[in-house]
Amino acid sequence: MVVRFSLSLLGLIGRVVLAGTCGLEACRAEPAVAPITAPAAVPIPPVVAPRAVPQVAAVFPVGGSWKDLTHPFDAGTIYWPTEKGFLFEAGNNGPTAKGYYYAANRFTAAEHGGTHLDAPRHFSASGDTADAIPLEKLIGEGVVIDVTAQCAADPAYEITADDLVAWETAHQRPLVDVIVLLRTGWGARWGNRTSYLGTEATGTEGVAQLRFPGLAPLAARWLADHRRVRGIGIDTASIDHGPSTHFGSHVALCGRQIPIFENVADLAEMPEEGAFVVALPMKIAGGSGGPLRIVAWVPPAKRP
Repeated sequence: MVVRFSLSLLGLIGRVVLAGTCGLEACRAEPAVAPITAPAAVPIPPVVAPRAVPQVAAVFPVGGSWKDLTHPFDAGTIYWPTEKGFLFEAGNNGPTAKGYYYAANRFTAAEHGGTHLDAPRHFSASGDTADAIPLEKLIGEGVVIDVTAQCAADPAYEITADDLVAWETAHQRPLVDVIVLLRTGWGARWGNRTSYLGTEATGTEGVAQLRFPGLAPLAARWLADHRRVRGIGIDTASIDHGPSTHFGSHVALCGRQIPIFENVADLAEMPEEGAFVVALPMKIAGGSGGPLRIVAWVPPAKRP
């Protein structure tokens, strides 16, 4: 028996675009199929094997793994001393009279706390807001610059341009077209507010007592002026070190439209190059930042 479609139904069919092989950088589409000019009745062709679709394994080879670089948001999430923290209000969750389960909760949070984005607008009047950052700045190869030894010796260590150049020398490549992740070792302190921030105090008193590593303003300016990075992240509460009062690294990076990711988790599990990072923040219109879900895919040959 031959099954037929009417021409009116065929008229509802839109253009068909056959996706070509898709890489990390771009996906090239084949030309659209020509408009259908079939007679009033068109027999359906016999079932054939489906056309091959782009294989995920070609982009993310078997044997690699995804790493979640995000701290959970809960009552223990660490925020800046002047902020209230993450407030979660459970709804009236449970079985309904109609027989299905239903849950809906509420939360209140500052933009800057937990694993989060600092949009360029955070320290630049003309910087991109959270909703305006181009996606290509949030996705790309992640490289890790390890300064755990320096930070263990000095809890308020400022990462220098020499530290950045040392990475380039070791890996024989410049810090260009990458997401830079600064590994201080502070991620292991998460959950202990005093150890992580250097103080348990809150308010302006707490800000004055902050003590943790960060990026030196001179190094931030060097990176912004002489290299081309997509974004930069760190496993501490701020890209500027705790004692900072003028936040020169924020000013330098935000002024060059470089997004910043703070309180990044589990960098100890990341290789120094070759991982693929996806850092997608809450898309807050006009926002200076927001909660961030950042993950990385680590190829099998690059696992620590």
